[in-house]
Amino acid sequence: MKFTEFSLHESLLQGIEEAGYVDCTPVQEQVLKSSLEGRDLYVQSQTGTGKTAAYLTSVIQELLTRGEAAGKKALIMVPTRELAVQVQEEAQKLAKFTSLKCASFYGGVGYDKQVASLKKGVDIMIGTPGRVIDLNHGNQMDLSSVAFLVIDEADRMFDMGFYPDLRTLIKVLPSSEQRQTMLFSATLNSYVKNLAWEYTRNPAEITIAAENITVDEIAQELFHVSSDDKMKLLLGIISREKPESLIVFCNTKKSCEIVAKRLRMNGFESEFIIGDLPQKKRLAIMDKFKAGAIKCLVATDVAARGIDVNDLAMVINYDLPNEAENYVHRIGRTARAGKSGKAFTFCSEQDVYSLPPIERYIEKPIPSCVADESMFVQDKSAGVYIKLDSYHEDYNDKSEFGRHRAAEYNRKNGSSDRRRSSKKGRGRYSSRNEEAKKEYKRDRRVYIDEDKLATMSTEERMKVYKEKYASLASSSSNKQKYSSKKQSVAKKNSSMQKNASGKKSYSSKPAESKKSPQKKSVLARIKSFFGKK
Repeated sequence: MKFTEFSLHESLLQGIEEAGYVDCTPVQEQVLKSSLEGRDLYVQSQTGTGKTAAYLTSVIQELLTRGEAAGKKALIMVPTRELAVQVQEEAQKLAKFTSLKCASFYGGVGYDKQVASLKKGVDIMIGTPGRVIDLNHGNQMDLSSVAFLVIDEADRMFDMGFYPDLRTLIKVLPSSEQRQTMLFSATLNSYVKNLAWEYTRNPAEITIAAENITVDEIAQELFHVSSDDKMKLLLGIISREKPESLIVFCNTKKSCEIVAKRLRMNGFESEFIIGDLPQKKRLAIMDKFKAGAIKCLVATDVAARGIDVNDLAMVINYDLPNEAENYVHRIGRTARAGKSGKAFTFCSEQDVYSLPPIERYIEKPIPSCVADESMFVQDKSAGVYIKLDSYHEDYNDKSEFGRHRAAEYNRKNGSSDRRRSSKKGRGRYSSRNEEAKKEYKRDRRVYIDEDKLATMSTEERMKVYKEKYASLASSSSNKQKYSSKKQSVAKKNSSMQKNASGKKSYSSKPAESKKSPQKKSVLARIKSFFGKK
């Protein structure tokens, strides 16, 4: 089906034509049909099938044509800064011939430009949870007029790292009856739908079924190799395959930096992208990589989530991902829009326990072999100590809000040197934040067995959700009653007096105190003396 077959706004069709879109992908066709009816959506479709264009086209069309949406805004939440910039670029292409304004809001950069764009007016706001919360709490971003909420990469947004912030944001938005909510992801499991049910109203579920969870055009191969030989195997594959573009995935930020620096020592120009990098540097690296100036990029799962690079030739999993779904997201960076690509995976003695869950998830074994000496290339960096860099950025905000926000953060968390040397997460967005942990655990109480949910229809699942949330609300009210009773008892106990030894006296009678003898005047003492018999 073509985009022109939908009754889309003329200005939007101009943007679609200039962007080079003609035929709708299956997910775009289904999303447009359902969203234009005003329904909430859960959408699951493979990576690289055009989900971003699907929800942007829908949102722009609704903002332009729906009468009750006049003067309203759209909020698109994403997990990473790079994805926020990418979605903004796509939105600006599609909305180029309309009067709608788009802007992205993310951390790691100053507030100046973002506050200035908000003052000018923004219709489509794309942001990461942390920065959006900051701007909203600082009264710079008004979320009361949001009529459309899109949560991209929903599986990541509803996990422990993002969920408490996402929940905080949704609380300040208009109620679910007053907005349209859409969730998108390549891996949208029952657990995510369970948590999201609270924030949606009778959502329609769109699942673009594929014969295989992973794309057929991706040639997958797994090598069993020891941890000590991983770098030699990586150098061997790059030397033999000579890929035009390559992303190497590692599980930790430290591993990313070490692998990238060791590749440079061996003559392969590479860069790494992790959350600690200053945002300007991250954006510069991504621009160079997309332009082909850098052929090899080493990244973590979160930093690379949603990155769209045209004609990416190869993906190498230096470490097996800890979560099976992340394997799909990783190799989905290549073979996008029907093109072909290669995905190599290293499985060492440390990774082997992550392999069975991945193969169960993709519903087929990954073709594998044992790496031998013929595949290795000598590692020039072997035995060399790799020094890790220290990253810190000062925003130098000129705006009053930016200066106030920086001063407030430094006052609460100490100097930048202390923040840099601290090993334990201190910030509000740290996964070690105790309040966030409590909130996350509380919401896990509504967990329902995924295997059971998978066999249910949408109507049956909605019924289970309602019953589960109703029982949760009932237990919550009982706990509130118990808490109020406990407070009244505590208040009564606090009125008890302490005895002379400093311990609490549980006697209902007040402690009797000895009367101290009153001082007598000289004349009174004389009278008392002569008055004695």
